[in-house]
Amino acid sequence: MDAQGRGRADNIDPADQWVLNPSTGEYELRLTPSAPQSGVPRPRRGTPANAGPGAGTRARRAPERESPAAPGPEVPGPRRRRGAPAEPPPGRRKGRTKPKKSKAKKILLWTGGTMAFVLVAVSAAGYLYLKHLEGNVSTTDVGSAAKKGFSKDEAFNILIIGTDKRTGAGNEGYGDKGSVGHADTNILLHVSKDRTNATALSIPRDLIVNVPDCLTKQADGSEKAIPGTDNVRFNTSLGQDGRNPGCTMNTVKAVTGIAPDHFMMVDFNAVKTLTTAVQGVEVCLAKDVNDPDSHLKLSAGKHTIQGEQALAFVRTRHSFGNHGDLDRIKVQQQFLGSLMRKMSSSNTLTSPTKLISLAEAATKALTVDTGIGNVSTLKDVALELKKVPPKNISFLTVPVRDNPADGVVHKTVIVDENAAPAVFDAIKNDVSFTAVKQKEKQEKAAVAARLKGTRSAAADIRVDIYNGGAPAGSAQETLNWLQNTKGVSKSTQLGNADATLSKTTLEYSPDQADQARKLADLMGLSASALKPGKSETNSQGLPAIVLTLGKDFKGAGVSLTAPTKAPEVDGKSTADKVKCAS
Repeated sequence: MDAQGRGRADNIDPADQWVLNPSTGEYELRLTPSAPQSGVPRPRRGTPANAGPGAGTRARRAPERESPAAPGPEVPGPRRRRGAPAEPPPGRRKGRTKPKKSKAKKILLWTGGTMAFVLVAVSAAGYLYLKHLEGNVSTTDVGSAAKKGFSKDEAFNILIIGTDKRTGAGNEGYGDKGSVGHADTNILLHVSKDRTNATALSIPRDLIVNVPDCLTKQADGSEKAIPGTDNVRFNTSLGQDGRNPGCTMNTVKAVTGIAPDHFMMVDFNAVKTLTTAVQGVEVCLAKDVNDPDSHLKLSAGKHTIQGEQALAFVRTRHSFGNHGDLDRIKVQQQFLGSLMRKMSSSNTLTSPTKLISLAEAATKALTVDTGIGNVSTLKDVALELKKVPPKNISFLTVPVRDNPADGVVHKTVIVDENAAPAVFDAIKNDVSFTAVKQKEKQEKAAVAARLKGTRSAAADIRVDIYNGGAPAGSAQETLNWLQNTKGVSKSTQLGNADATLSKTTLEYSPDQADQARKLADLMGLSASALKPGKSETNSQGLPAIVLTLGKDFKGAGVSLTAPTKAPEVDGKSTADKVKCAS
């Protein structure tokens, strides 16, 4: 390492160390030598040691100069390297082109070197900082309950769990300080495939459910099977009997039919640290609030809250509506909408200080599954979420009704079997609960047009049936049903498809559209299941349309028509609008 690299030239401007070599016409870096050095430049790699002066260098020379002007006061000449030819005395130059270029080159070399150093330093610091953030994130291995990775090209579902675990300074006084950490706040966030919309579905903690059996990973790497329990509160799906977030994910799937892909879990500290990181979140109250249980005391109107006050706001349940958990959910949804707006605002995104504080707070607050347990993947998730316009982020609550088993005093709720299935189906089929863009409407209209037109007779349908993810035996079951009850005699069952499909598809060539439309009617297939393309040749050498039964197949004769419009849901709100809690 040279003297500069060891810090012995800290007070020297590196730009002043670039000097012109008159032998080559190029600038060279002159460093204070750490040991006696030769004044003759070293030959380039590959140049013989006994080569003459200038060997191995370019043929360029310094510009020639005219005769010196009249004598004047003696001025010391520029220093020259020992052994280098003397530079001609200064005088009128024929032109200033060359010196200007040389000066520009000097500046370019210095600034270019500085930029290179900055880029390297930033890259190294950026990498180290990302590793630091990654160290903040806690992970839990929930096995097959979560996906192994994250896809930026698909719709995804993330279960957000807020626990009532009283960890951290200042949280001991909140309620049950000995809680193992139950699923106190639960939001199933569905983000559409095209990122035009998202749905945040709140699941009440007091919803009565059947918690299924689940397999948990222990600290020593072993697995422990935890038996399920029936007719219990949803919040016991976490913490109770040693259940982990995977058990909560399985419970969500059992209740809604929607499988969460990943989970994110936070405790009380998250609300405090995140709101502090963005320097407060704006909320609105329709009336004065003074709740001794949550310690929230605010006057009617708008307020910017953070830290302890923000936690008190989302915890209070005796200040709004009927003083129950369902009314608290509405307040929490309004709070989250405001937090989303603040986090995505230009004031936050253009402030390095706020961004760093937010990154630190978010990573320290989170516990996630191993599939998204590194910072780069969490960054990808955040960037995909950022694509969704706030006006198209809908907040809903699972439609419920009072639990008749409670008697007169209603403490718990059960799923409303009339209203809830339509909500679940809309989410499963990626249907938006808000108005969509015109382009998407046009695309949906084009898909719907596939069902418009003539229909062939059932006897004229020639179809090959494959099982692409449906329960075993589904292809044979469908074949028997079509042939024996629907008159589709030219049907053939060909076993398993090459790939597994989430949804049933029907592929056909343009001249078979009438057959495809008729089979769609018989099967109860939606327009989106029809895939214009090409047919295949069956065992008789004749063209046949291809029916592939996906995971959504529910049995022969059971309609597979997916909803095209989301149902109206009481209490729905969106992230772009401010509502005053009442």
